[in-house]
Amino acid sequence: MKIAFAKPEIPASGTLVALAAEGRKLGKLAQQLDKTTKGAITRALEASRFKGGAEEFLTILAPAGVDVARIIVAGIGAPAKYDTLAAQSLGGRLVAALNNTGEKDVSIWIESIGDMKLAEADFAANVAYGARLRFYRFDKYKTKEKPEQKPSVKRFTVLVGDAADAKRTFDPMDKVVDAVNVTRDLVSEPANIIYPQTLAAEARKLSEVGVEVKVLGVKEMTKLGMGALLGVGQGSSRESQLVTMQWNGADSKQKPIAFVGKGVTFDTGGISIKPAQGMEDMKWDMAGSAAVIGAMRALASRKAKVNAVGVVGLVENMPSGTAQRPGDIVTSMSGQTIEVLNTDAEGRLVLADAMWYCQETFKPRVMIDLATLTGAILIALGTVYAGMYANDEELAKQLEESGKATGELLWRMPLAQAYNKMMDSPAADVKNISGSRNAGSITAAEFLQRFVQKGTIWSHLDIAGMAWSDKDSPTTPRGATGFGVRLLDHLVAKHYEEK
Repeated sequence: MKIAFAKPEIPASGTLVALAAEGRKLGKLAQQLDKTTKGAITRALEASRFKGGAEEFLTILAPAGVDVARIIVAGIGAPAKYDTLAAQSLGGRLVAALNNTGEKDVSIWIESIGDMKLAEADFAANVAYGARLRFYRFDKYKTKEKPEQKPSVKRFTVLVGDAADAKRTFDPMDKVVDAVNVTRDLVSEPANIIYPQTLAAEARKLSEVGVEVKVLGVKEMTKLGMGALLGVGQGSSRESQLVTMQWNGADSKQKPIAFVGKGVTFDTGGISIKPAQGMEDMKWDMAGSAAVIGAMRALASRKAKVNAVGVVGLVENMPSGTAQRPGDIVTSMSGQTIEVLNTDAEGRLVLADAMWYCQETFKPRVMIDLATLTGAILIALGTVYAGMYANDEELAKQLEESGKATGELLWRMPLAQAYNKMMDSPAADVKNISGSRNAGSITAAEFLQRFVQKGTIWSHLDIAGMAWSDKDSPTTPRGATGFGVRLLDHLVAKHYEEK
């Protein structure tokens, strides 16, 4: 689907979208169209329940007096409350509504209505942003689809007074969508296609946008003492990898912000094997690493004025004669020993070494890890919020604000010494599960905190409930969501880029 920006004029074909506020208050275009069509919109209003609410559409097919095939009056609700997320939702819902109609060309006329505070250029850019986000479809393995089963919209034109300004606003957003869609693709791929070596190869492609990429294999990680990460992958025929990605967009003296991602490309649970039902979903247990790859792509593509580092630990957790056993004790890169009581609590082992390597190598000013870490966070927060843990109040506040701004919501969870003590092991420095069903996401975070060096500002995002969705949302079709890319990009843009 091609996105275009143009000066306002009534098109000669396709679908034209006009705006209305709550209380059926028509925008200037809708009023003009009502006159041109000899009251078609007024009659449609009288025959409908349309009130101008923020999620309402009123469709008039084959209206007289104009050449377009249909007019859609889109509600925006209360103009004063209309914001960027609402505009994104509008763009996404339009694409979703029209993709199955056979319509190829969609034009939406952007205008300020009433006491709207959102500038027209921002309004226009965010409508286009939402449309692109919603248009995503993972269909590369569908070989027998009929043409009528495929999305029909080919062109989405935003009509706005200052089209050039709107396009300038949209350009960096467009690059972020590209990055989000790369993340969605990686998470959607099956585990026979994406495994540690191939995911590392995908990360290498970031060199095309100026990211410096380095890949460590088993030999290098063995020399570094990464027994925690390597223990997870030792049951697989696929060699584990550690990938670092550096974007240097600021002064060389500036310490980087670092993102660390869990990349378990398939998680059987290992010897502590998972139930067969639903195990196919474990292809997306690498969503944290995919989000880090996507975030690094977004920053580099839009030439962010920041130094940033991405580190991802890539493993496959399989049961075999060489697999790690419950009760094994491994030595992490930090020197701390870990008693592995459950081989299905593997992501934290991967992160322990990846985080330590990140701190030792890059000395970041801030480190944020992302992981589909626990089912417990789903029990606590469902699929509305990701769990956020932080050892720094300012970072927690920044992340929460970026979550609200992007719609990728975070809910802060507690860290406390009482939870940390639950991870003490009688046989080693720490155990990888508490042994209790209580506070499972919190104790996992407390485990990770033991691998955060003194003075490192750190946050852990448990995205297990957010990486994949079983239903559509306005800007995300069901499937891989790309969660985390927009969040991290906004965080950097707002708080860490050089101004």
